[in-house]
Amino acid sequence: MTIIELHQATKSYPGGVHALRDVDLRVDEGELLAIVGPSGSGKSTLLNLIGTLDRPTSGSVKVAGYEVSSLSDSHLSALRARHVGFVFQHFHLAAGRTAVDNVSDGLLYAGVPFKQRRARARAALERVRLGHRLDHRPGQLSGGEKQRVAIARALVGEPLLLLADEPTGALDTASGEIVMELFHELNEAGTTVCVITHDNEIAASLPRRVRFRDGSVESDSRTAEVRS
Repeated sequence: MTIIELHQATKSYPGGVHALRDVDLRVDEGELLAIVGPSGSGKSTLLNLIGTLDRPTSGSVKVAGYEVSSLSDSHLSALRARHVGFVFQHFHLAAGRTAVDNVSDGLLYAGVPFKQRRARARAALERVRLGHRLDHRPGQLSGGEKQRVAIARALVGEPLLLLADEPTGALDTASGEIVMELFHELNEAGTTVCVITHDNEIAASLPRRVRFRDGSVESDSRTAEVRS
């Protein structure tokens, strides 16, 4: 199944600013890839398009088979809720809420009953190795643990696609390595994972690298060997 498909996708702004230029990109179910490039290369604009937070100026963007431009705002919100999970550089956790509450809150608008939300939140935290931190609040967690809570919150809805925007940017090296290893594990369990980064070392650790420059795809390369 194709999860992301862009054809001649362009995003322009007033004043002749072209953030994306005629981008062609396909991501299939089960891939683990990096969208890599320097600041201003178009990565954030691409994230907004494939995360259904914005529409292209021209061209086609399909997510999970749905044409983004043809959907209403309410249908785009439903598509995001069902199929896309987001992880950001800054964790966006509620300070006064426990880890399990922060994760279960990700299901508030999905119509999931309270007890089921809590059970799924606990299971998601177990997946990211935080079963021993269920009742801890963000102030009691390390940076790496906060990011893993954020990943659990993104996963609790069982999305087809996980979009991680500079997920190690606020972490020390050791915590960043744990988070990246976790992405590998989640991918091996079946989640499609797309990491948006400016860090060439992180990009090199992933099987596929799509490099952006000046709003266009500069290269699209894959690692030949299979990761053990």
